[in-house]
Amino acid sequence: MVAIDWSAKLRHLLQTLFFCGLVATIEQAFSSRNTFLPSLLYSLLIGTTIWAVVDLGRHLIPSAAETGWPQGWHGLLLVLGGIVAGFLVGKNLGDLICQTFGLFPGRKVNSAADLRSSILITLLAGIAGSYWFHARNKSDYLLRKMREAQQHAEEARLKVLETQLEPHMLFNTLANLRALIAVDPARAQQMLDHMIAYLRSTLDASRATTHPLRAEFERLGDYLELMKIRMGPRLAYTLELPDDAAGLPVPALLLQPLVENSIQHGLEPKVEGGLVVVRARRDGDRLLIEVDDTGVGEASGASNGNGFGLTQIRERLHALYADRAALEFRRDASGAHARIQLPLP
Repeated sequence: MVAIDWSAKLRHLLQTLFFCGLVATIEQAFSSRNTFLPSLLYSLLIGTTIWAVVDLGRHLIPSAAETGWPQGWHGLLLVLGGIVAGFLVGKNLGDLICQTFGLFPGRKVNSAADLRSSILITLLAGIAGSYWFHARNKSDYLLRKMREAQQHAEEARLKVLETQLEPHMLFNTLANLRALIAVDPARAQQMLDHMIAYLRSTLDASRATTHPLRAEFERLGDYLELMKIRMGPRLAYTLELPDDAAGLPVPALLLQPLVENSIQHGLEPKVEGGLVVVRARRDGDRLLIEVDDTGVGEASGASNGNGFGLTQIRERLHALYADRAALEFRRDASGAHARIQLPLP
């Protein structure tokens, strides 16, 4: 038997009590007698009994995943049984309360007119209430499925965004590798080793949306070594990862677009090259990751934070964290500066 969500049951009970009050109010509107209080008492007793039999009893019968209600004739019998039980228990309990405590002395409890009216109202209200709860459960189920589908779509979109950067980097690396094989086989071998390590870590990262920051830095180290072979002494880099941040989960392939941006727009156009610094640290309940370079900065002429790589990072952060994460980017005379803020898990 599926575990019962008692907070949901309490919410259903309160909705039932409100519905019973509405039924008594409508009945009073079509009655010429002052019968609101007795109508309210009987309505609450009958409605609460129907709710208890139907809403609690459905957990004792195999139910559909879409609605949480029994299917076919099982569901029909449950509702009809709840209505009959509600009328018999609620009416007799109401009669007993009225007679025991002397309530509503001017009212004939067992009059034929009241009996016919009570049967009709109980039948209509029971069917309407049961249908409303059934439709509400089905609506909640569809909303859950819609959210799940949206989450799967976002995950698939993230995978597409991750793979969009890979071909560009691989083609450039293979082109450089082909040139090195002829002129410098030793460096070509070294480049191939780093490329194998890079591709291995990329394969591991592709199997999950996030991975430890340590893995991201290791992957970034292989990439920078590949670029260092290509650029020689023109490229220097520093990776600063404290132990208390190494195990924190981050989106896979998060930092490479920032480093690619630094190399392509900052260091390669500069004759003497420069330095790339990647550092991470915890700041309260947030993780801060910074990528700085000493490239040409404002003189690069590149878009200030609106390029493909930076746009891709912003889209991924929004898909994973909504407004709880941010990317800040600026260029000045000293180079380019990027800063990512992520919420700690």
